[in-house]
Amino acid sequence: MKYIITLLILISSLSMSAQHIIPESIRANVDKALDYYPELEDTAIEFRFKKNIKKSTMQARPTFGSFFKSRKNRRYVILISEIFKIADKEFLTRHIPDDIFIGWIGHELGHVMDYQNRDKLNLVWFGLKYVFSQKHIVEAERAADAFAVNHGMEDYILKTKDFILNHADITPSYKERIKKFYLSPEEIMHLIEVRNAAE
Repeated sequence: MKYIITLLILISSLSMSAQHIIPESIRANVDKALDYYPELEDTAIEFRFKKNIKKSTMQARPTFGSFFKSRKNRRYVILISEIFKIADKEFLTRHIPDDIFIGWIGHELGHVMDYQNRDKLNLVWFGLKYVFSQKHIVEAERAADAFAVNHGMEDYILKTKDFILNHADITPSYKERIKKFYLSPEEIMHLIEVRNAAE
């Protein structure tokens, strides 16, 4: 009986850990970000490095087949660019300071939370609008920031924004993109005030 119980516990732990596929080199930081999202404990998410992601450092999306599945059965992938450019220099993304990396992952997990709140048709419509509407990109990115802040990740999100907006060698075009599409530090502070007042 003792062996059966031990075996069941082992199988249970393996099935839960299989929900999140994480490269060992970033596991500690990803696990830290996931700690803020207990709702995603049983959500299938793969964290995967990609050689390059156009106009972005990370990108969260449902897997193709998941667009047509129920929320419970969806699978997600968070793509992470292997390279992060500052001016003309390239750095490995995994070498970004821990708090900055955790903030980035926290933002992407905010996207996953947003997707989980959408039914099948709404998710398909969301994907189409994201491709064709710049206004919708703004709404989606700001919503992901808001999810992260409302889950208590404001310190990481603010540090990430400070890293980008105040780093002398990050290109002005990238900084402008951040200002255009994402919440400003002032808006984040307002969200924190609203959240704290509601608690």
